[in-house]
Amino acid sequence: MMEGKTKRAVLVVSFGTSHMDALKKSIEQVERHIEEAFPTYRVYRAFTSQMILRKLKRTQHLDIFTVKGAMEQMAADGMEEVIVQPTHIINGIENDKMMEDLMEYTDRFKKIRAGRPLLTSVDDYKKAIHAVMAEVELKEGEALVLMGHGTDHHANAAYPTLEYTFHSLGYSQVLVGTVEGFPDLRNVMTRLEISGMKKVMLMPFMVVAGDHAKNDMAGEDDSWKTELEAAGYEVRTLVKGLGEMKGIRNIYAEHIEAVM
Repeated sequence: MMEGKTKRAVLVVSFGTSHMDALKKSIEQVERHIEEAFPTYRVYRAFTSQMILRKLKRTQHLDIFTVKGAMEQMAADGMEEVIVQPTHIINGIENDKMMEDLMEYTDRFKKIRAGRPLLTSVDDYKKAIHAVMAEVELKEGEALVLMGHGTDHHANAAYPTLEYTFHSLGYSQVLVGTVEGFPDLRNVMTRLEISGMKKVMLMPFMVVAGDHAKNDMAGEDDSWKTELEAAGYEVRTLVKGLGEMKGIRNIYAEHIEAVM
């Protein structure tokens, strides 16, 4: 058993966060879940955000691998088979970069396989939706507004698809917006007005409830919360990352199993 463990690894790749509380509650929980699900594999961590890596080194004296750094370390540790599982939500820019980095290492290992991001298949969307709805209790006449990150990459289409899938599963009170893509808060507010709902629960649709969740979504200054309150909505926030949800962690484990 231990011999097998020394040769096989799962590299968990995240965008990253500099918020240590959020890191422990989300990314660490995903990694622990994977360790428990695949006890014969050694689990490694990599972050893709250079800005976050620099900040962690400067403020926390934490050295976390880039994807390339982790691949070098695994090769040095004698790993032969590697499964790379991103905690990315969509098949976007970060995932493309990760795949490019992996291509450079195909001759260094016997096998490299990559699992898919959270929202890849239709089944993924449905499972993610059920995982989220298991974590929230909405009041009568209350809308759930989810804040995704968003991107100018074509994979941003995942967010409108997510909202459509919520509605098709019977959750018509759920709206999805993004910080940096389409739909944005203005689009969400238009749809809220049409719905006639006056109460809103805000929650991030991000693996980590870090900077965007704490400040852009729930902050007391120039946030989604304050904009909605200024427009007359009664707002409460749930600052909880997807990585904190068991149902979401299960999807990542399933994506690893799928490429084994």
